[in-house]
Amino acid sequence: MSTTRDITIYDIAEALSLSPATVSRGLKDHPAIKKDTKKRILDKAREMGYQHNHFASNLRRNRTNNIGVIVPRLNSYFMSTVIAGMEKVANDAGYNLVISQSLESVKKEMANVRTLFNSRVDGLLVSLAYDTENLSHFELFLDKGIPLIFFDRVIDHPKCISIVIENYKAGHEVTQHLIDQGCKRIVHITASLKRNVYADRLRGYKQALADNGIAYDEQLVIFNNLSDQAGAEAARAILQMKELPDGIFSANDSCAVSCIRELKLAGIKIPRQIAVAGFNNDPLSKVIEPNLTTVSYPGQEMGEAAASILIRRLDNKEGINLNTMLLRHDLIIRESSLKKV
Repeated sequence: MSTTRDITIYDIAEALSLSPATVSRGLKDHPAIKKDTKKRILDKAREMGYQHNHFASNLRRNRTNNIGVIVPRLNSYFMSTVIAGMEKVANDAGYNLVISQSLESVKKEMANVRTLFNSRVDGLLVSLAYDTENLSHFELFLDKGIPLIFFDRVIDHPKCISIVIENYKAGHEVTQHLIDQGCKRIVHITASLKRNVYADRLRGYKQALADNGIAYDEQLVIFNNLSDQAGAEAARAILQMKELPDGIFSANDSCAVSCIRELKLAGIKIPRQIAVAGFNNDPLSKVIEPNLTTVSYPGQEMGEAAASILIRRLDNKEGINLNTMLLRHDLIIRESSLKKV
């Protein structure tokens, strides 16, 4: 079976009795080529079905114009806003995103790193899995001088910039708010302390308790994967406690929402009996009744910042000298935590 041969600039040049160099410059809109000549070239290229070979061109420049992205999960409102920010900046600069998810597994993360490296991505943007303990699998990129930026879930590395919010401060603010509402027995639902976001929020929780003379009780800290199911399971565990808590601080919103739902089914009045706060400002936080107190932080801005820094490095433009970039966050107080009204 015969296949149609790709049309080249040499075919166009022959058809127009022009040199291949002139055709090449005309297709690239070079200012040295007259407008009428450019038009003849473009018209003939369309007529003959010419397709520019971006892949070959990029290989000559040692670029693919692809940026690798590794996230824990794609089914997250926060992560979807981050990726939207990355895509906006990358596309405007002529880059494409190649997105993969680790599914919270360091083994899958390692496989993703190898695949993206072999795909010759120009740089890498990463939010780490729950169980990642070191960055050895990223040495492939670092040894080659390929830019690597961490965001949200990070590990400090002298060659990499990390983009985060002040999770310690945010955790302190949420806990202090619950204490200000009269809560003295506050459950904290969190995930793997290998990840900075959860370790720092827990530290903030502990410090707020200490600042207010409330003893830390490790029995009030529940570790899970912060999923919807985990929230329901946490609620059932809370209901089995000899003394019910009067406050709950969940390290994400989806877990907090399912926890509220389960507690309400058991007859618990939210917030009169138990005040609840989450984290992330997921749209779910405004659907549950009562609406959920939460922490908002700018996913889109984080994605835009990560992509912008990476692309500036790729284009050899001046980048920031900081090892860590801190973005703002805001405590959003809603009905789920307001005992004092």
